[in-house]
Amino acid sequence: MAEAVGVDRAALVADPGRDLPPGAARLIGEWVRRRREREPVAYILGRKGFRRIDLAVDNRVLIPRPETELLVELALELPAGARVHDVGTGSGAIALALRDERPDLAVTASDTSAPAAEVARLNGLEAAVAEGLPPGEYDLVVANLPYVREDEWPGLEPDIRLYEPRSALVAGEDGLDAITALAAQAPAGTCLALEHAPEQAAAVSGLLAGSETHRDLTGRERVTIGRAWG
Repeated sequence: MAEAVGVDRAALVADPGRDLPPGAARLIGEWVRRRREREPVAYILGRKGFRRIDLAVDNRVLIPRPETELLVELALELPAGARVHDVGTGSGAIALALRDERPDLAVTASDTSAPAAEVARLNGLEAAVAEGLPPGEYDLVVANLPYVREDEWPGLEPDIRLYEPRSALVAGEDGLDAITALAAQAPAGTCLALEHAPEQAAAVSGLLAGSETHRDLTGRERVTIGRAWG
């Protein structure tokens, strides 16, 4: 309703008797219908907040999740001028958040999906279309790749299963196909920060040398950092 009226939610609450501008009632009705069909609010409004930035999103990309902020927080600890590459950037959330909060970092990004890269460009990020990790020297590679198991897909919430891109979520029988491929492709010694499901922490740790797993705000093992064996 606040979006349709053109005010923030606080203003709507402060003045609940305000008149609706022409067309707002029809727009609200359409958006409510879409939400009743379980379409995510972010897709209905066409945007999603992530840390300090707003991102354009649609069903070509995943909706950024709060747990992915942990990848940003870990990258923020890098020294000045460090080179960071975001693999599977989607909307560009991680890369753009890093550019916003650490403009001294040299941040690049890529995605296997050309439609996803188009969304990243809408958000002001020149994302390359590439399989895996593009050639280059990086101080840190961050990746929120697909990690849902095949057998988990039918049980996901309709908001996810009916609207978000399956290819950005599901990665084989154990959910580790994309993560394993990236770890194997990265040159020896490359530092990788990989988001994963909590129950995958041990498996992902085994893919990297000197690995360390970090917990998200809910206390779940969510991101593992280590170096590629090569």
